[in-house]
Amino acid sequence: MSLSSYSKPTVTSGADVSGKSVLLVEDNEMNLEMLARRLTRAGFITIEARSGEESLDLIGTKQVDIVLMDLSMPGIGGIEATKRIKKNKKTSSVPIIALTAKAMPGDKEAALMAGCDDYDSKPVRLNRLISKIEQLIK
Repeated sequence: MSLSSYSKPTVTSGADVSGKSVLLVEDNEMNLEMLARRLTRAGFITIEARSGEESLDLIGTKQVDIVLMDLSMPGIGGIEATKRIKKNKKTSSVPIIALTAKAMPGDKEAALMAGCDDYDSKPVRLNRLISKIEQLIK
């Protein structure tokens, strides 16, 4: 698809997402840039973290409406970062959607047990992901 034929993604439920901030936690630079670009075009403000450690620093200092958390990262992984975010009184109410490319049996359950509010697999289907985001930040 050429850039000239690109249109803004359709927001599935009609909710106004303009100005809502999404903390993207992803250690793969290409995935991070692609998802940030797509969410920005859909009206979100994106904040990027390239590790679980960085996500913990940023969520304490930035206004974050929702977190998209990659589960497989070196160092503090997505499960541990989620547990720490949910344990902190200041950030415990921020919804988290786990994202993973591996999607092994038990991954969804582990993510939900850690405190994730939802789960989605990669490659990301933007309309499905936006629908999940809208449900969690209304």
